[in-house]
Amino acid sequence: MNKFNMEDHPHRRYNPLTGEWVLVSPHRAKRPWQGQVEKISEEQRPEHDPDCYLCAGNERVGGERNPEYKDTYVFTNDFAALNLDASVGEVNEGDLFKAKSEQGICRVICFSPRHDLTIPQMEVSDVKKVVDLWQEQYIELGNRSEINYVQIFENKGSVMGCSNPHPHGQIWAQSSVPDEPAKESVRFKAYYEKYSRTLLGDYLEKELQKKERILIENNHFVALVPYWATWPFETMIISRRAIQYLGQMNEDEKEALAAIYRDLTIRYDNLFEVSFPYSAGIHQAPSDGMDHPEWHLHMHFYPPLLRSATVKKFMVGYEMLGNPQRDITPETSAERLRSLSARHYKQSLI
Repeated sequence: MNKFNMEDHPHRRYNPLTGEWVLVSPHRAKRPWQGQVEKISEEQRPEHDPDCYLCAGNERVGGERNPEYKDTYVFTNDFAALNLDASVGEVNEGDLFKAKSEQGICRVICFSPRHDLTIPQMEVSDVKKVVDLWQEQYIELGNRSEINYVQIFENKGSVMGCSNPHPHGQIWAQSSVPDEPAKESVRFKAYYEKYSRTLLGDYLEKELQKKERILIENNHFVALVPYWATWPFETMIISRRAIQYLGQMNEDEKEALAAIYRDLTIRYDNLFEVSFPYSAGIHQAPSDGMDHPEWHLHMHFYPPLLRSATVKKFMVGYEMLGNPQRDITPETSAERLRSLSARHYKQSLI
């Protein structure tokens, strides 16, 4: 029997944020790929598209016209998944049939008037305006009595279901706490009650000592590949200070978040020299008016690409029926991302 080696042998890793496990099978990375191959969509986009419903000055599907905005712009989603006018009610037929009405507000954030730019191609000062808007929206929506959680997220790329290439994100603010941050709340609270410290604060300290999965650092944030990462190039941005929610961030921290957000996505684009798709979102304390010292602000990035710009990781079969599984180890992914240039590949071609 060979000595156990996590870089070569199958094993499971524990996710302390959710209490769940991921199966890691590094030996499978050597298998030939004969599955689906994605098309690369790298068309040249104009600075302004007259047919884009997110571009400045254009009319949206609902009939509203966007202003001639110069940096960021936010509006209520014309096809919102949640609204405040929903009828209130519930179904409660014992333990097996339950339903409850849900109220909320859905908004769209345009990152830039430029149709042809994404976060890694924007200046840090312009990304900072996105972070400023996140904070403003969190404070405004989180202070509403009907809202108990504000979920800010971005879907980038058609492979992630993004229906419009204009650089944008979304905010879904709702009356209940969604499942993923709710799971983290349970784990964070238990850890804080036991140690009087945040789980992510202690985890980040250990990661900074090990240096195996650290990608980028600045004075206020760290980007890393989580020990328990599920997606091949999954990453997290964690605040050094135990910030509970966006409203607590100062100007230096907002600029630092903007810088590391941009730097991380540059490395993503450089990995396969393509506009790298992902779903990303901020997890922060509920906006229920309570103090949450156990919470520690962080941002998840879940990109689907596996071996190249054309090979996607699918969560099917065992992943759907058993638990998540990955082939390349988080340490290998971290080394590949860490070794990439901090200069965007398109700038290198100029």
